[in-house]
Amino acid sequence: MSTQTSAPADAVPQPLLVRTVALDGLGDAGAPDPHDLLDLLPTERPLAWVRRGDGLVAWGETLRVEVSGAGRFADAERAWQDVLARAIVRDEVQLPGTGPVAFGSFAFDDRSAAGGVIVVPKVVVGRRGGRTWLTTITTGARLHAAPELGDVVGPRVPPVDPGTVVYADGAVSADGWKEVVARGIAAIRAGDVDKVVLARDVHARAEHPVDVRWALERLATEYPSCWTFSVDGLVGATPELLVRSEKGLVTSRVLAGTIRRTGDDAADLARAAILAHSSKDLEEHEYAVTSVAHALEPFCSSTNVPDVPFVLHLPNVLHLASDVTGVLRAPGGDAGRAEHPSSLALAAALHPTAAVCGTPTVAARELIRSIEGMDRARYAGPVGWFGADGDGEWGIALRSAAIDPVDPRRVRLFAGCGVVAASDPPAELAESEAKLVPMRYALGRDTSRS
Repeated sequence: MSTQTSAPADAVPQPLLVRTVALDGLGDAGAPDPHDLLDLLPTERPLAWVRRGDGLVAWGETLRVEVSGAGRFADAERAWQDVLARAIVRDEVQLPGTGPVAFGSFAFDDRSAAGGVIVVPKVVVGRRGGRTWLTTITTGARLHAAPELGDVVGPRVPPVDPGTVVYADGAVSADGWKEVVARGIAAIRAGDVDKVVLARDVHARAEHPVDVRWALERLATEYPSCWTFSVDGLVGATPELLVRSEKGLVTSRVLAGTIRRTGDDAADLARAAILAHSSKDLEEHEYAVTSVAHALEPFCSSTNVPDVPFVLHLPNVLHLASDVTGVLRAPGGDAGRAEHPSSLALAAALHPTAAVCGTPTVAARELIRSIEGMDRARYAGPVGWFGADGDGEWGIALRSAAIDPVDPRRVRLFAGCGVVAASDPPAELAESEAKLVPMRYALGRDTSRS
């Protein structure tokens, strides 16, 4: 395990100076539009966490902390607390996401060289429940006058489309991946695991360097019920919320069990009914929900696990979904904790869930390492943000792609599928193709999702 801290300047003088003020007039009245926030982003390393027009966008880099190994979550938490201990904060809004904020992204596997990162931006603009705010995070000796949006937003430069995009097999070919799935099924039938989640990557090469804002705006428009994110070159729109922690309440949206949409509404309603009664998909879903409920139990005084999942309708697929909720134990309660665990600590406890790894966790993770044939990097790892009080939102980095930091014309797209004893390799390959649709669409120029 190692931890590295870097920043744009030679050193980051302490303390950090954080100022949050209310904003008026961002966007028109009525339903929030994600473009109101996303249109503020510059081309260089934009940060985003947006859903249904609310959320956070940010840019600049006041501080960056890189971590690795099994201790990456704890190391990131410790570094963030060190930063906060030296911060001078004036927060005039006092909402989740105001004051000091850090964005983060972490590798799926402890052994991955991708490790993890938290980025403390220079500028954050947020919106929640009709209220909008601006946060600036700087360094220096004293707080300055209240910032204004016009002082921190540059001229609007429209996103540039990536041009023609050519796709190729990733670490494992499509046909080869069916063999990977077959090996997973054999391991399940041999009793090695109950369920395993297997992923594949696809390589893309764009004609022009990929403008992250292009992908973000297409994803936020087409997939408004998902959490559209951008952190350190990882971009996507995840339908799965690993954990939200807010004022002692926690929520986790669990997805497992998928069927592709046909594009015909009547046919899709019939497919939703099939999914809701599929023994294979219900089994896969139950493993995922149980793993989340068990991981949250030590931290909560009470939890609520729905008896049956609902069907989540997305433009490309239908998912079985359950929202698991809980109430964190009171500080100093039976568990003897001095305070609530942070949202990042909860994410660390939950990761990896059965929805992205399998059951039992340790055996499934070893099987993935043995047969999957690639490094997932930060795909299927936690991605999101947290604030000074530890509250925040962390999604699972699904429906996502990693942009090559050296050559931004190169992109890795990812998709994974839950495999149980009743799984069929060709069907799993077809499901993975359906899950690649959002990022293929995000990199495209037309309006077709297929």
